[in-house]
Amino acid sequence: MSQQINPKLAVPLPPLLPRLELEPEGEEALNGAENALQGIERLVDAGLLVEAARLTAHALPKREAVWWACMCARSVPDPALKPEDIVALEAAEAWVRRPEEAIRRAAAEAAERTSFQSAEAWAAMGAFWSGGSLAPEGMAEVPPGEHLTGVAIAGAVVLASVRVKPERQAGRIEKFLDSARAIAAGGAGRVEVEEG
Repeated sequence: MSQQINPKLAVPLPPLLPRLELEPEGEEALNGAENALQGIERLVDAGLLVEAARLTAHALPKREAVWWACMCARSVPDPALKPEDIVALEAAEAWVRRPEEAIRRAAAEAAERTSFQSAEAWAAMGAFWSGGSLAPEGMAEVPPGEHLTGVAIAGAVVLASVRVKPERQAGRIEKFLDSARAIAAGGAGRVEVEEG
């Protein structure tokens, strides 16, 4: 993909590297990459799809990253998903549509009602960690670490990639990465919902 099509992924790579905690194989694949977009493609070419997804989660702007996690989660239905997790997903999507403080805090509250075992829960936490304060309202501000949304979204995407039929992980991540590229280019990034 050309950098002109995906400027939101063509961000500088060096600041993102410490967040990835890559194995030597991943570090080697990224040698010489100038930006995250090149890094993602090199990781894909090396067959390191989970690492490529993690880099994507940290490279996308926070709003787009949360939306991406929601699209990934929606594409892999889980019949065992609890109602609380669905509420968390809806809260994350609501924040993407209207990134306001009250909605950001509502996403955290929805996530807190889950067991943090789902992509949906982590999408909601990604929204909460996107900015503002981690402290309760009225308390001294505690800004979230710049990397936290990426951590949550990476977790969400990987969880979505292995649920129900984990043997489908590689194919799912390839579709998820296509979704991220579309989102970075200004599209909706919807992923076809899996059947059976």
